[in-house]
Amino acid sequence: QVQLVESGGGLVQAGGSLRLSCVVSGRTFSTMGWFRQAPGKEREFVAAIRGSGPNVYYSDSVKGRFTISGDNAKDTVYLQMNSLKAEDTAVYYCAATNSGWDFGSWGQGTQVTVSS
Repeated sequence: QVQLVESGGGLVQAGGSLRLSCVVSGRTFSTMGWFRQAPGKEREFVAAIRGSGPNVYYSDSVKGRFTISGDNAKDTVYLQMNSLKAEDTAVYYCAATNSGWDFGSWGQGTQVTVSS
């Protein structure tokens, strides 16, 4: 059974940092991603990591502030979030796929709240 379990969310002041973790079990995936959903908004792509290069991808809104990385030995993907802004407040979800950009496996989400 595939499981993605996020952790690391919390409350932080604007300008602060948080590191999210996502532990994957039950299967290996070629691409891991982070998405977020703010209240009243649609879920949006944040970052992804693919392959052994690895190749990394970011949304324009987080580029330069967030860093995605992976630790294959721990089956864990991280999202280091720096210079956080109030607009980064959302539930952050870890996702995984072996089918291009069609993310079919999802975690339960972790809340990130940035106070201004």
